[in-house]
Amino acid sequence: MAGMAIGAETIKVGYLAALTGDWAAYGQTEQNTAQLAVDEINAKGGINGRKVELTVYDFRGRQEDAVNAVRRMVEEDKVVAVVGANASGINIATAAIVNKAGVPQIGTVSTNPAVTVDRDGKVRPYSFRVCFTDPYQGKLIAYFAAHDLNLKKGAILYDIASDYSQGLREFFMQSYGEYGGKVVADEAFKGGQDVDFRAQLTKIREAGADVLVLPNMGKEMALIMKQARELGMKDIVFVGGDGYAEFMWEIAGEAMEGSYWINHVAPEDPAMAQFFADYKAKYNDECKEFVNGILGYDAMYWLFDAIARAGDPTADNIAKALAATKNVQLHHAVLTMDEFHNPKDKDGVVLIAKEGRGQFFSKIKPE
Repeated sequence: MAGMAIGAETIKVGYLAALTGDWAAYGQTEQNTAQLAVDEINAKGGINGRKVELTVYDFRGRQEDAVNAVRRMVEEDKVVAVVGANASGINIATAAIVNKAGVPQIGTVSTNPAVTVDRDGKVRPYSFRVCFTDPYQGKLIAYFAAHDLNLKKGAILYDIASDYSQGLREFFMQSYGEYGGKVVADEAFKGGQDVDFRAQLTKIREAGADVLVLPNMGKEMALIMKQARELGMKDIVFVGGDGYAEFMWEIAGEAMEGSYWINHVAPEDPAMAQFFADYKAKYNDECKEFVNGILGYDAMYWLFDAIARAGDPTADNIAKALAATKNVQLHHAVLTMDEFHNPKDKDGVVLIAKEGRGQFFSKIKPE
């Protein structure tokens, strides 16, 4: 009887998402795709005969809320793993909690190196990510701007309050010169406070930049592009990273057209067709923030695979299985972990903003 009772227990998984605040569009999509993944796995009988139970917490885009949520997941809900968040600063803030508790956490779009390594460069044993890192992403942006677009006079407008933005700026600057580019303007703002970027944009215009790199998250980038066009900056090309969001069109409008975004996935990938169909069937809506949606969805499937390989699904066993991941076929990519808990050798995808949405432009891997 005891064995039957244990077998009937659910496997409790926590999910950290920004369901309200400026990042709500990302977080609500991740919540939906995580639940879709759980419903799918449970419909197939669960994992080793046990159903998965998902508990979602809203961190509202705030580090203090994320810390409180993860602490509650670990101490009260007794989850065996946490998926999320979609922001580097959030995962860095919660790293101390999960690593002390011995509960693995998977960042979805958390690209800063410090998500999985501490200040001494040592791997955090319970911190993982499903996305590529800022050093690689920064190099991709630099290579694409200078090599593919042949734009050699670069400007940057970054958020000094964001670990993600600062990291991406740093790594872009490290690589841009290698490909013949020169940074002619380096300007900053404070996310969550600044909404008028005309002073910085005027300096960028006067510096003669032909490409403006935007290592930021959705809302501010949309405002920056709109204001740049209003200032008469018609020819400057916008290139950003994986902070791209479909809701930016609502703010920036036509200013979005022709901008480029280095990303993890493309909506036209045939391997993702079933996912998009299933999402629409379940929620009667398109998966608009598809980057977050796909990475959240596949982070769950990666976790399911690790739980299955772990045997006894304790948090420690699951962490060991995640670290040992090798050639695991997810929906958007084949995943292998390196020694720092980062995916190895994932291709970057370039999206072009065109006709009201992000569309596949090319795949990219720097020389």
